[in-house]
Amino acid sequence: MSSSVSLPIWFAVVLIALASWAFVGHFVLPGWRWIVRRRINRVLEELDTRLKIRIPPFKLTKREVLIERLVADPQVQEAAEATARETGVRSSAQRRVESYAREIVPQFNAYLYFRIGYALARWVGRSLYRVRLGYSDEEGLAAIEPNATVIFLINHRSNMDYILVSYLAAEKAALSYAVGEWARVWPLQTLIRSMGAYFVRRNSKDPLYRKVLERFVAMATAAGVTQAVFPEGGLSREGKLKPPKLGLLDYMVRAFDPAGRDVAFIPVGINYDRVFEDRSFLVELDPDAPRPKTGGAAGNALRFALHNLSLLARNKWHRFGYACVDFGTPVSLRAYANSRGVDFRSLAKEERFARVEELGKELMTAIAGVIPVVPVPLVATAFVREPGKARSELELKAEVLDLMRKLSERGAHVYLPRKDQDYAITVGLRMLTLRHLVDEKDGLFTARREELPLLNYYANSIAHLFA
Repeated sequence: MSSSVSLPIWFAVVLIALASWAFVGHFVLPGWRWIVRRRINRVLEELDTRLKIRIPPFKLTKREVLIERLVADPQVQEAAEATARETGVRSSAQRRVESYAREIVPQFNAYLYFRIGYALARWVGRSLYRVRLGYSDEEGLAAIEPNATVIFLINHRSNMDYILVSYLAAEKAALSYAVGEWARVWPLQTLIRSMGAYFVRRNSKDPLYRKVLERFVAMATAAGVTQAVFPEGGLSREGKLKPPKLGLLDYMVRAFDPAGRDVAFIPVGINYDRVFEDRSFLVELDPDAPRPKTGGAAGNALRFALHNLSLLARNKWHRFGYACVDFGTPVSLRAYANSRGVDFRSLAKEERFARVEELGKELMTAIAGVIPVVPVPLVATAFVREPGKARSELELKAEVLDLMRKLSERGAHVYLPRKDQDYAITVGLRMLTLRHLVDEKDGLFTARREELPLLNYYANSIAHLFA
């Protein structure tokens, strides 16, 4: 004998939903995790044989474990106790420590970095620029101790720096960037964390936050994590190298043990024939210029994109010239400290800051020396030296060749496309005329008066090489 059971529609829907949830939780998700882990392990096995600087275990540790380790760090707990005594609320200080730790600590995904991130960086970089590796001190790089912590120190010209350096350094190492607060928006922050970057609040006055950040940077440095840092602390608005911000550098060296793992600073110089943000930088420098609102900035970016798409559709689009990266001679922190008889751990605060400032200046000098000379800054230099002068192409080439000679005498790294000086000058001049920064009339070239600030911006990127 059979009978039927009637169920309300809402109850049947709930049962189906619960069954689906159980199926996904017990079968689909575990299977997906197994596939992902398998792919990540394959990537790690390949990288273990390919990378010159191997990925340390610290970088592959689960994020929750690193957060717990950072929160439980004795120095962090001591700072939390001091804050609790000042405020009278211990639980509040502890919650702030956990919040700061979660904000800072990354979650590196090797598959995302080397399979997706690298391919994307390569495609974007090569689509927009003629990307070149100009100079690399391979002998110096090969001499770095196998277990040393490597820190890439880079001059900051554009937000494209992250992409280009990651692309060109991918055969050497997986870089962990120190990224500003601008990137802490969803879903960008999740992607950036997965690429191994950690977030930094610039100019934070909160001593508890600074202590958490300090201990994370110190832990990562002691564990051998390869990092990439922009010591200027931000983009150069004038095109010139800015004085270094010493906070991160201080965190890296204050616990350095000369008898332990060495730290190798690699100076990296980057330069462009065109920086996307160049006109925005000039607006920021002009106190009388109207400041675009958020919508206006987005509109300018959209118009720029549509203009270039229009050129592409008419087969008139050109890439934005050359983007060149140089890797200089590594600076060993152990050798530096031993040569000066310095142990940063034993110094008082004021003396340590003075010593870190000396180190920062030396490292910035090393970065300045490897900034590549690319065509547009080179040709722009000739125009800004005598801005009112009209030149024939032959006269301009003679001036620029003289600049090349002076740069070579000073040991600068001049990138010559096709190893042809004449072609390099032609490329630089063509870029400036296409952007209407230079006018041509009756075979004579003249800098536009209203565009002199922009010409100066590009000339400034190599001005220090003539000093």
